[in-house]
Amino acid sequence: MSLSWSSRSGLDLSPQRHRDPQRLHREILDNVKSTLTTESYDALLLVSFGGPEGMDDVIPFLENVLRGRNVPRERMMQVAHHYELFGGVSPINEQNRKLIAALKEELETNGSSLPIYWGNRNWHPLLTDTVPQMAKDGVKRALAFVTSAYSSFSSCRQYLQNISDAHLVAGESAPEIHKLRAFYNHPLFIEANAEQTRSALNDLGETSSEVHLVFTAHSIPNSMALNCAYAFQLNEAGRLVAEALGIDHWKLVYQSRSGPPTQPWLGPDVCDYLKELRERGVSDVVIAPIGFVSDHMEVIYDLDVEAKRLAEGIGINLRRAATAGTHPLFVKMIRELIMERINGTAPRYIGSHGPTHNVCDPTCCLPRSS
Repeated sequence: MSLSWSSRSGLDLSPQRHRDPQRLHREILDNVKSTLTTESYDALLLVSFGGPEGMDDVIPFLENVLRGRNVPRERMMQVAHHYELFGGVSPINEQNRKLIAALKEELETNGSSLPIYWGNRNWHPLLTDTVPQMAKDGVKRALAFVTSAYSSFSSCRQYLQNISDAHLVAGESAPEIHKLRAFYNHPLFIEANAEQTRSALNDLGETSSEVHLVFTAHSIPNSMALNCAYAFQLNEAGRLVAEALGIDHWKLVYQSRSGPPTQPWLGPDVCDYLKELRERGVSDVVIAPIGFVSDHMEVIYDLDVEAKRLAEGIGINLRRAATAGTHPLFVKMIRELIMERINGTAPRYIGSHGPTHNVCDPTCCLPRSS
């Protein structure tokens, strides 16, 4: 099975190396052309995190998520309570169903129909069930779209390992599965998020010059962030969205950390930053969860409950932008990513850092000691 392990792009994208934007653009295009291939695929696999769909699912789901981690059961039960507030149902599975339906229509309308399978890391339908089913159905080569726009251990490399584990379960008849690239700077991803954020700004009813825009993403340990582009990519995506909206007052913050207080994680925390903004006299804020492509419990609880409650208590007029979800531009972007691999279409990107690679380096995104 190919999980796209080979050499990474040879481009050095450091500011010191490329002070000439035109030179950088030429080198990016040369690199892209040298790696374009036309390949045949007979299925698409949507890969996601998974979530419970009833109270009986919550504890088994959380046990799957936390397996192998040193998380006290007391903390797990606190998180379980978040799900209880919503009847034990995470929105992510239903959103994935809607995304699959929208993507099927997008592919069929544009003459590039593929059967779409769906497998999760932590809850049904599990990858370890889906990939064997693909093998039984005769699928030989499939593309995988992972519902994360960014590069990190948990949002990219771990999913590759999950696919590999499912491949072992399926046995020798398992299909080759090639993951589509990260897409944090794809123009359609940026446009979809800009439109969702614009709607929240309009709902707030203030001019953009009076509103502070706060982008959020799931925090990760500093040791994990050291060997991946997660924080850089998030900051660049935020910059591109803010630029598209003409907003100067914006900041990337983090949410939903779960490690012990002694372990450094990416910050600042969204609630701490809201307090800081209020102390500076800011009263109108839009939160855009750009680190998520669809609503998770971390969005509907950590932002729509906790952050909203805090904002109301300190006098901040807060709106939360919708995630990319099933926005038509986001769905179109997925089709474009598929066409890059099937037709050799040149990958699109916005900004000066080029498209992400299709093939990961063997050491990419491995956590390391700080």
